Amino acid sequence: MSQRARLAALASLLAAGPAAAQQSVELNQISVEATKPRARATGPRVQARPQPVQQVEPGPGGGDRVSGGPIGPGADSAATSGGGGGPSGVVGYTAKVSPTATKTNTPLIETPQSVSVVTREQLNDRNVQSLNEALAYTPGTSTDVFGFDPRFDAFYIRGFQVTYNGIYRDGLRQPGVGLAVPRIEPYGTEALTILRGPASGLYGLGSPGGIVDVTTKRPVFTRFGEVWFQGGNYDRYQGNFDIGGPIEGSDGTMAHRLTGLVRQSDTFLPGATDDRAYIAPAFTWKPSADTTFTLLTEFQRTQAPGTAAFFNFPGFVVSRLYQGDAGFNAFTTQQYRIGYAFEHKFSPDLIFRQNFRYYGVNGDFPYTEITGITGLSAQRYAGLFIEDLHAVTLDNQFEGHVVTGPVSHTILGGIDYQRYDYTRRSGFNFGVPDLDLTGVTDFSNFRYRTFIPKPALTAASFQTLDQVGLYLQEQAKFDRFVLTLTGRQDFVSQSTRTGTPGALGAAATQNDAAFTGRVGLNYLLAPGLVPYASYATTFTPQVGVDGQGRPFPVATGDQIEAGVKYVVPNTNITAAFAGFDIVQSSILRPDPTNTANQVATGAVRSKGFEAELVANFAPGTNLTLAYTHLDFRFVRQTSLVVPNLPIDGNALSGIPGDSFKAFATYLFPPSSPLSGLTIGGGVRYASTSFANDENTVRNPTVTLFDALIAYDFAALDPKYKGFRAQLNGFNIFDRDYTNCQAGFCYRGAPATVIGSLIYRW
Repeated sequence: MSQRARLAALASLLAAGPAAAQQSVELNQISVEATKPRARATGPRVQARPQPVQQVEPGPGGGDRVSGGPIGPGADSAATSGGGGGPSGVVGYTAKVSPTATKTNTPLIETPQSVSVVTREQLNDRNVQSLNEALAYTPGTSTDVFGFDPRFDAFYIRGFQVTYNGIYRDGLRQPGVGLAVPRIEPYGTEALTILRGPASGLYGLGSPGGIVDVTTKRPVFTRFGEVWFQGGNYDRYQGNFDIGGPIEGSDGTMAHRLTGLVRQSDTFLPGATDDRAYIAPAFTWKPSADTTFTLLTEFQRTQAPGTAAFFNFPGFVVSRLYQGDAGFNAFTTQQYRIGYAFEHKFSPDLIFRQNFRYYGVNGDFPYTEITGITGLSAQRYAGLFIEDLHAVTLDNQFEGHVVTGPVSHTILGGIDYQRYDYTRRSGFNFGVPDLDLTGVTDFSNFRYRTFIPKPALTAASFQTLDQVGLYLQEQAKFDRFVLTLTGRQDFVSQSTRTGTPGALGAAATQNDAAFTGRVGLNYLLAPGLVPYASYATTFTPQVGVDGQGRPFPVATGDQIEAGVKYVVPNTNITAAFAGFDIVQSSILRPDPTNTANQVATGAVRSKGFEAELVANFAPGTNLTLAYTHLDFRFVRQTSLVVPNLPIDGNALSGIPGDSFKAFATYLFPPSSPLSGLTIGGGVRYASTSFANDENTVRNPTVTLFDALIAYDFAALDPKYKGFRAQLNGFNIFDRDYTNCQAGFCYRGAPATVIGSLIYRW
């Protein structure tokens, strides 16, 4: 293979960024009630445990909070109650119920897998700006593997990368392919639910590590509004708004919501921006207590850097020479979606739901890469990728409740369909002028801008995927036992054409079918104390053929998990402990005999345990603790760097073996002289990990600290009700850290401060 061909192959991999790195292994509280009468409550079913009566009491920020109910303007909204409807029983940082693990409203302590919920109050307190930040304090997640990278939501769960197959929105998979990866805007979300471990039994193809289900903000039947004005270092300016309520003249049957954001910001990457415009209109029609239709839409435009990498010297030494050229570094994406959530209750014991979404992502990805340094000159090339992804997802569900003697059954049956069409065009320019480094003494502030003509688009590909899945689930409750049985049959068809723009070759097709499932048992040992055990399987189709033209086999895996969940009676304190063992086979990696091809080979194993404590002690006073011990190793594999070197038993690089995370807030009570003041902070500790898969070099341990201080001006005078000032600091001690994964090293974000002025009504 020529040097130019090797660079082109490397460029295709590097351009995909961290999101593709593991492909080689592949307002305040308000009470919201519909004005129409509610249907009568379902009896004592597995999924329909009676909830405490909601009482309104004064809350932080001069608003009202709902005792025993969700927080934020989306509290107890018109969202559908089952799959895709989001968590409920929310108080502060705690949640009691989520449909993500079962697609029914099952209490978290009765689900046979490990589940965490990040509520709107926690998102507000930490003022998160990305999905990675939103997940930073949950167990089992690794969010800093690729350092600071505003281009993608790229993270790991239990050691497995989930960017392409593990992100869901409102119960529907949000696919990503290549560089066309939809981004989640945290301000447009009501909550996030993290289901750890295989989820194929309900959701089909996916990551063995788990899924993240994002609940979109939806209309509510109480009028509300809020605006945020934000500023921060690196010339960050941002404005948010969220308004909605019932529609006048609709007799309480219709509600609307409009959420938006505009941001202009530089970053610590020299000459690189992180700009965004986001708008999300939503509409709910509730003609009766038994029928709900919610329309959800979004348009988002983001401009991020084409690369987040710094030049690496041999020996795992990452320099401060940023690889991006400001003249050719604007990664621009536009994404849009329209969909709906429909639910109709034929009776309290028979419910139909249909969730639908159309998603589109268009990306223009120019970037430069430094390939080497000779004397005081840096050699470079430029690449350009233009990609389009269009996806349709539909999920139909029937939920029924039956009692047979002493056993209460919740039966869920469904059929879902997904299709995406993906187009890529690409080209490279190897004639980019060398970068002159003469006289540069401070690379952290070294900015350069070169006129780089757009490379001609010389390669193209077109790919489609169709997936149909049929699933059935039984939740049987007998005395103190809850048995969950889930089974699903999937049919997946993939077609890929490659060539040049306007001249694609014949389609290479691949058809796969797989049955996956889960069996879980929970035992109500004492009030609020529930041990459980489960077994689940997973599969992921793998596109393409090997060097002999043979299609890749499906990657399959399974997990054994056991643990205990505890809800302290008469409190909002929850705790959970889980141990797990996951094996995945047929890992896709570059062919060691010819790196232009790939092979499906070997296996990986992830085992360990997680512990989590989440508590709300009083309005505005919360605590979350998370500890993870992870042992992720190759079972059968060879090195990609040293030909034919076995790395059986080696640890996957870049993933810490132990991590500890804690975040807490404290709101001074009304009787205190500091009434209205909230203080908070967090610590994120990651133990050492290996920098390469050959396990010859280690990453150091990293400890980062975050902080919060906020003041609600209603404590000064009731006329200031709704006004709040908030200051958030991330990595407040400005820890300079790097992390290396698969032999390449990434820089973490330095200290970041964002100040906010908020008004809610």
